[in-house]
Amino acid sequence: MPLIAILAGDGIGPEVTAQARRVLDALGLDLSYEEALVGGAAYHAEGHPLPPATLALARRADAILFGAVGDPSCDALERSLRPEQAILGLRKELGLFANLRPATLFKGLEDASALRPEVASAIDLVIVRETNGDVYFGEKGFRTTAAGRREGYDVMSYDEDEVTRIARVGFETARTRNRRLCSIDKANVLETSQLWRDVVTALSADYPDVELSHMYVDNAAMQLVRNPGQFDVIVTGNLFGDILSDQASMCAGSIGMLPSATLNGSGQGLYEPIHGSAPDIAGQGKANPCAAILSAAMLLRHSLGMEEPAARIEAAVAAAILAGARTPDLGGTLSTAAMGDEVLARL
Repeated sequence: MPLIAILAGDGIGPEVTAQARRVLDALGLDLSYEEALVGGAAYHAEGHPLPPATLALARRADAILFGAVGDPSCDALERSLRPEQAILGLRKELGLFANLRPATLFKGLEDASALRPEVASAIDLVIVRETNGDVYFGEKGFRTTAAGRREGYDVMSYDEDEVTRIARVGFETARTRNRRLCSIDKANVLETSQLWRDVVTALSADYPDVELSHMYVDNAAMQLVRNPGQFDVIVTGNLFGDILSDQASMCAGSIGMLPSATLNGSGQGLYEPIHGSAPDIAGQGKANPCAAILSAAMLLRHSLGMEEPAARIEAAVAAAILAGARTPDLGGTLSTAAMGDEVLARL
């Protein structure tokens, strides 16, 4: 029986994760669940955002359903103890290197996008983001310059094996869609990006059926607003992917609608909505659970190979949105649980 670790975390994490669990339970699948603390909740209870017991559960699990981490009361802690270190620690310890972030505008949400409806309606893309390298994991710190001034530094680096690994995921993902892959870098300025472009270009010989293009990240940010329909699959590094995927979420209507999966080489994955912990609305029942529910669908598809129930979840969310179900982020009044009810009614 597959084991799903539920790490609800902080803020609205427990609220949205609870709705995702309700949907999974309603499918009647043969799954088991175990819960553990993570993030600020774990720090307050056990003195660390990623306690040994939580990491042990994550290692044992077939997949992880993750809520969110982030707690303003922890902002003054040293960086290694802040809630956000939990997600970085899980990525590192489990080798979770490939983040898949689909961005699709659901029918009925055209007016929720910051873009004109006719532009927004064309959004249907996947961002493949590398999540185990780049400035997030490079050497970092503070030092004093020769002039006696404080200087902060974060080293951006990738080796060719790391680029090959994530680029291959990008090509394989493109093969399941429209066979177009756009690699995003900053090769006109950064040596790291020049290596990235060289490696991706060389690997494209293994995928003659996939059309490869390259784009600088600043242009990509502009094109996501100008003409997002031109993109099918994007592959990029950790920093650029972090920024572009959040931008894509608002083009698609709301950050509360977008799920994500972060996979390792064995198919184990961590599945989470891309929104944060939103402490300003935590406990008020205002959070949109759709991204968490859709993350559960990705969990079934990518880690458990359960395509049919995954598609059922996605269809139920789409039907609820089309019928007018809206949480406050979408201009409506439904509570978190009521939105969960709307999805459950359409499974």
